[in-house]
Parts: sequence; C-alpha cells; structure tokens
Amino acid sequence: MCLAIPGKISAVQENFGIRMAKVDFGGITREACLSYLPDAAIGDYVLVHVGFAISKLDEEEAARTYQYLAEMDQLSELHDGEPEISSHEVP
Repeated sequence: MCLAIPGKISAVQENFGIRMAKVDFGGITREACLSYLPDAAIGDYVLVHVGFAISKLDEEEAARTYQYLAEMDQLSELHDGEPEISSHEVP
C-alpha cells in the first residue's frame, strides 16, 4: 500500500519550470513536486504521495500521522528508492 507521508519543507527551488521542495521526513530528505500546492513555503508541513505534495497540515497533525505510520511499519518506502539528500546538497 502506498500512503501519503507527512514532512516539513526545508527548501524550495524551481527545476525546469516546476516548483520543487526538499522535504524532511524525520531526518530523511526527499524531493517533492509542489504543483498541487502553489502556496506551500519553507517551514510548511505537507503530505507527500508518490513524490507530490498533495495537502498542507499543521505540525501537530503531521507528528501524529507520522507516529501512526511508524507504529504500522509503513515508513519503509522512505528508505527505498532514491538516495537520501544530504544537508550539504541542499542549496
């Protein structure tokens, strides 16, 4: 099952005309497309599903959702696929 995972936007940039963000998921950073959330900004919490930020949420809801996913062992996809983006790679 593929779930939306909450994370915090740490950087925003444009790649080939597409607004993208670096999103921190409890210490793991991945890129996410912001096309569905044009008003999303650094510091916002977003739900990310298959590489797209699909909704914003507050910090409390993000923490609660992340905890539930961890308890259900549904965070393994964060460790799969693309390599983690280290802090020195974030502009």
